[in-house]
Amino acid sequence: MPGPAALPDNLFAALPKALSEALLAHARPVELQAEQTLFVAGDAGDGCYSIESGLLKVSVVSAAGNERILAILGAGALVGELSLLDGRPRSATVTALRPSRLGFIGRGAFDAVLEDDPELWREVAFMLAIRLRESNLALAATSFLPLQGRVARALLALADAFGEKLAHPPGAGRVLVRQKVTQSDLAAMAGIARENVSRILNGWQRDEVVSRISGYYCLEKPAALAALTKD
Repeated sequence: MPGPAALPDNLFAALPKALSEALLAHARPVELQAEQTLFVAGDAGDGCYSIESGLLKVSVVSAAGNERILAILGAGALVGELSLLDGRPRSATVTALRPSRLGFIGRGAFDAVLEDDPELWREVAFMLAIRLRESNLALAATSFLPLQGRVARALLALADAFGEKLAHPPGAGRVLVRQKVTQSDLAAMAGIARENVSRILNGWQRDEVVSRISGYYCLEKPAALAALTKD
C-alpha cells in the first residue's frame, strides 16, 4: 500500500550488520509519551534517533499555520538522519503518536564509526539514493493524483501503520485503523482542504468503501481505495 511519504526504511537496515550494531551500541535511550514532541523544525541537529517501539509523526507547518504530515514511522525506522549527515537544523517536526522508546545516536558516535570503516559512506549514499527516489514518487503522487486518490493514499498509509485486519465477514479484507484520526489529520496527510476530505469520506461511507467503528475508520474495501491511487 502506498503511503503519504515512503520514509520507514531504516538507514541502519541497509548497512552491514557489524556497522549497524556498532552504531546502535552508542545509542542513548530516550522515552516519549503520546503527543510529546521530539524536536521541531529549526532545532539544531546533533544526531538521529532509532525507533525501538511506538509511532512517530513527521510533519511541517506552513507560514499560514497549516500542517502537512510527511510520514508516520514505527519500530525499526530512523528519524533525524539528515541533520546527522549535513549538520543543518531539523527540517521537520517529529511528535510521538503513542508512547515510544528511542535510541539517540550522536554525531560523535557516527563520525567515530566512519573513521573506523569509511566503507560506511558507500552504504549511506545508497540509502540516500533510495530516499530520493521515494520522495520523488511521493511528490508525483501529490502532484498528479486526483483528490480522491490523495485521501485514499493517506488512509492506506494509516492502515499500514495502525491497521488491524477484521475476521468478519471472512475474506472481506476489512481493515480497522486503530488510531483516532480527524478529518484535519487526513487533510494534512493528503495536502488538501479539510472540506474536500469531508466530502470524499461522506461519499465513500454512502458507497460502503469506508465506515466508522467506535470512532475509528474502517477500510471496508481496501482494494477499491488502492485502485484510486493508481495514476
